[in-house]
Amino acid sequence: MGASLSNLGSNGSTIVPSLGDIPENCVARVFLHLTPPEICNLARLNRAFRGAASADYVWQSKLPSNYQHLLRLMPTERCQNLSKKDIFAILSRPLPFDDGNKQVWLDRVTGRVCMSISAKALSITGIDDRRYWTWIPTEESRFTVVAYLQQIWWFEVDGEDDFPFPADNYTLSFRLHLGKFSKRLGRRICNYEQTHGWDIKPVIFELSTSDGQQASSECCLDETEHDGTYSNHKRGCWVDYKVGEFTVSGSEPTTKVRFSMKQIDCTHSKGGLCVDSVFIIPSDLRDRNGGGFFK
Repeated sequence: MGASLSNLGSNGSTIVPSLGDIPENCVARVFLHLTPPEICNLARLNRAFRGAASADYVWQSKLPSNYQHLLRLMPTERCQNLSKKDIFAILSRPLPFDDGNKQVWLDRVTGRVCMSISAKALSITGIDDRRYWTWIPTEESRFTVVAYLQQIWWFEVDGEDDFPFPADNYTLSFRLHLGKFSKRLGRRICNYEQTHGWDIKPVIFELSTSDGQQASSECCLDETEHDGTYSNHKRGCWVDYKVGEFTVSGSEPTTKVRFSMKQIDCTHSKGGLCVDSVFIIPSDLRDRNGGGFFK
């Protein structure tokens, strides 16, 4: 009887519990199991949800184990007096390092670490000889510049990265484009006059890690038929070429990854190819994005 009377308002009407009656700490416990976008959307409901959505221990659970290392890549003055929510917001945007030739960021849904490495940070055979290679400024790259191959016989691109990746399964891929693109009167156009040689022999992609893992794949870049991996190798589009996967257990302070792509059969020349960058992202995120994870 007492419990029933306690649910009556001053005018005799029944008081119906609402979302505003849920304690903030209970809301925060629910938020531990939601994604950051879901938390931010629910924070608009009322004061309790808004308070829970700012709790440090909620956002601590969304940050990767190496987030302190990521913060050290930033100027010290930008890292002071930040809440865990602020840290997540900052790290979910691309953070440049190594003279701006690499970027690392957190996936906004899962909080997992992703990385991109510019062509500027790669060792490219003949890159300093303008007979073979040129640099093209473009808004189509997150690094605002891509390497363009005019013609060469020995095609080889190598790179390496030594980074404290959190434990996860990662996929490494090259982002490439057949043909030279530009804008004319506001329209994107592609020129294929120099594009040749990529349908004769496959390009070999390889990676290895400091703990002995290895992976490789090969592909003719200028195939005209469809295949199950890249759908359609039509010219004039950026394509994400998967090199392979590697696993980080988290037992080592850093993981060194070496990677390359090459076509060194000197019986024929090849050209008309843009090299943008290398991506290292959690494998299932690559699958979630349909094999592409560019901008």
